[in-house]
Parts: sequence; C-alpha cells; structure tokens
Amino acid sequence: MTRTTPFDGVFTALVTPFNADLSIDWAAFDRLLDRQLEAGITGLVPVGTTGEAATLTEAEALAVIARTVKRAEGQAYVLAGTGCNVTQTSIAASQRAADAGADGVLLITPYYNKPSQDGLVAHFGAVAEAVSCDIMLYSVPGRTGVAIAPATAATLSDRHANIVAIKEAGGDPARVTALRALAGPEFVVHCGDDGLALPFYALGARGLTSVLSNWRPDLCMALWQAWARGDASRALELHEAIVPLAEAMFVESSPAPLKHMLAREGLISEHLRMPLMPLSLSGRAALDQLIAPAMALAS
Repeated sequence: MTRTTPFDGVFTALVTPFNADLSIDWAAFDRLLDRQLEAGITGLVPVGTTGEAATLTEAEALAVIARTVKRAEGQAYVLAGTGCNVTQTSIAASQRAADAGADGVLLITPYYNKPSQDGLVAHFGAVAEAVSCDIMLYSVPGRTGVAIAPATAATLSDRHANIVAIKEAGGDPARVTALRALAGPEFVVHCGDDGLALPFYALGARGLTSVLSNWRPDLCMALWQAWARGDASRALELHEAIVPLAEAMFVESSPAPLKHMLAREGLISEHLRMPLMPLSLSGRAALDQLIAPAMALAS
C-alpha cells in the first residue's frame, strides 16, 4: 500500500489579481485564498505560471508567497513557484520561499535555453542541495520546449531525498506509468491538466495541480473525493462536466479566461500584466459556448 502524502488531493495554481494600476490587489487575493480554504482545497500554489510569475518582481513574488503562508495558517500545503531558467536565481528564490514558511517549492523546467537531461539533473540537483523543503518538479514542454524524462526524474529522486514529486503537464497520461516504473510508487505524480485528472488518477497519480479550481474548487475537489472513495460512476460524471470547463480556461492564453470568469463573479478584476491581454470578444464567445452545457452537467 502506498502511503498517504501531503500531495494527495487538489492544489490550486493561484492567480495573482491586479488593480487598475497593475499593482497587486491584496484584498482580492485574500478573498481568493479564503474561498479556497473554505472549499477544503489540499494545497495552494502561489507564484506559478497561472499567477503570472514572470511579470512579478522579486519583492512581489516573495510577498505573495508570505501572504499565502500567513492566510493558510496550516490549513493547506503551500507549494511556492520558484523555478526559472537561471539556476542561481532558482536557488535564491527557493531559499526565500522556504524562509517565508512555504512547505515546498515547484521548479519548472528551465525554459528558452532548453537544457539536456544531464543539465536538468544538475540544475534541479543544485536547488535540492540548497534547500531542505520538499521539491516538486514541473514538466511542461509546451511552455519550456523540453520535458523531464522519467529516467531523469528517477535519478533526481534517488539522489535527493527532498525531490519527492512531479507535476506532469505534457498531456500524456502514459507518463504516469513510466514514472511509477522508474521512480517507484512513492514518488508522487501530480496531473497538471484539469481535463486529464481522472485518467491520471486511474493510472496512479496522487493529485492535481489545477487552474480550474481557482474558479470551481468544489468541482475539482468533488472529483478527487469521488475517486478516492471508489465512486467511479460519480467520478466519471464529474470528469465529463470538468473537461469542457478545463478547455474553456485555455481558449486564449492562460490566465486570461480564468480571470474573466472570476471577474464575472465579482471576485477580482480582469487586469493582466503585459504581454498578456484580457480575453477578447471572440474568446468570450468561445468560452461561453463551452461553459453553458458543462454547467448543466456540473449541477
């Protein structure tokens, strides 16, 4: 029997709400955090891709992480996004996050410079040696141009006790089997695509790092809970409702569609920092077309 881990469940890849002047809207951020905690979300991921991390200053990123830690007060695991394509920068950001109280850090594959697998071992290994907190690797080849090979993840988990998990966002459920075969069942696999959560769970993934749960934490948690209690029929119903909603979150570059939906419910504004732009009129029409039938299934 695989032991229970702190990663079992749904983690929300938090948006960063902005005011009209593009400063961080802390009141809105607090509302979002409280809403997540009230829904019983398992984990919170500040300063990730969904949080527009690439547009935040070092001071802003640290403030978002510290705010999340303080607001969560141990009610949810805090996994801070600290990865980038400069190893020393990733190390420094990870150390700051750990000092601020984050339970773990999420390290994206270095982007643009497209390192070899040996380079990935060296990069992630250097961060692991510099911090003692948990590390979740993040493989998202669609954004970075390179995937973390299952053998590379296995090597890293063997060499570094604090590299304990991977977020898989390459759209391939078969990777779960390959990772479990090479890294072992104790190495945690998280699904990084909302629409693939159920097939990932069925193959052995222990949880989901979700975009959709910013808006619908209830649905994402309900799917996880149905699967965990063995209610395959209910899990399938929820999966079929979630798939079009997950697709809607990417009708244009994320998190523009998500911020649009949160704004429609009065939770935040739609403001994004350039080069991202608010959802276009055609994007809104496409989003509405996907959401309308799905909401009936979700009720």
